Amino acid sequence: MVVADVHVHTTRSDGTLTLDAVPAAARSAGVEVVALTDHDRIQPTLDAPVVEREGITLVHGIELRVDAGDLRVDLLGYGVERTPALTELVEKIQRDRAERGRTIIECVENRLGVALDVEPRPGLGRPHIARAVAESPADYGYQDAFDHLIGDDCPCYVARDIPTFERGREVLAEACGVVGLAHPLRYGDPEAALDLTGDLDAVERYYPYAHDADPTPVDRAIEAHDLLVTGGSDAHDEVLGRAGLDRAATERLLATL
Repeated sequence: MVVADVHVHTTRSDGTLTLDAVPAAARSAGVEVVALTDHDRIQPTLDAPVVEREGITLVHGIELRVDAGDLRVDLLGYGVERTPALTELVEKIQRDRAERGRTIIECVENRLGVALDVEPRPGLGRPHIARAVAESPADYGYQDAFDHLIGDDCPCYVARDIPTFERGREVLAEACGVVGLAHPLRYGDPEAALDLTGDLDAVERYYPYAHDADPTPVDRAIEAHDLLVTGGSDAHDEVLGRAGLDRAATERLLATL
C-alpha cells in the first residue's frame, strides 16, 4: 500500500496540480505524505522542511538536474531549508530556463508558422511548450511535439546549462535532510547512474517506469551504500500514488528529515 508519494510536481514547475490542491489529491489517492519536488524550484510558501496541510504531511523537496560527465541525472532533495547557495543556484537555473524557453518557442513558431500561447518565464519547461503546440492550429499532439520538435536531438531542442553533479550534490546536502538519485533505471546507463549513489543518501526504488524494469541493480546499490529508499509517481498531473513508499519506509524517511 502506498502511504507516501515522494516525487510530485506542481504548477511551480511543469505539473498541473496547484499546491493548494495537493491535499485533496492525496486524500483521493489514499496517500498520507507527499513530497513536492518541482524541477529546479522550491516552494515559496512552505516555511519548514515538513508541514501539515489539511491532514496531509507535505515534504518540501526539489528535483535538480545535474551533469555527471557522460550522463545527466536528476537528484531529489528532501526536507528543504533555504540557503543562500540554493537560492542563488535555482535563480541562475531559472534565468537559463527562461532564455532556453524563448529560443525553443521561437524555433517552433518559425518551423510551424504558428504563434504559441506560451511565454518565456522562470519555471518554464518543455511540457509547457508541448501543451502549447498541441493547443495551436498546427497538426501536432503533445507527444508529437516531443517526438518531432523539442525532444532530445530534435530540430528545436536546446540543451540546458546545469550544475555539475558535485556542485548540485554539495548545495543540496547543505540545504536538505536527504539527497537521493531519481529514477535510476530511466537513464541510458543505469549502472553508471547508480555508481553515483555512493555519494548520496538515498535512491528512488519505486517508480512507474514505462517499461518492465528489473530493480535488482537498485537493490544492490541500496545494500552496498546503505541507502534510504524513496519512491513516487513523478506525477505531472493530478493523480498521486501510482508508486511510492509503504509505512515502514515512510517512517524511516521522515525520521531522517
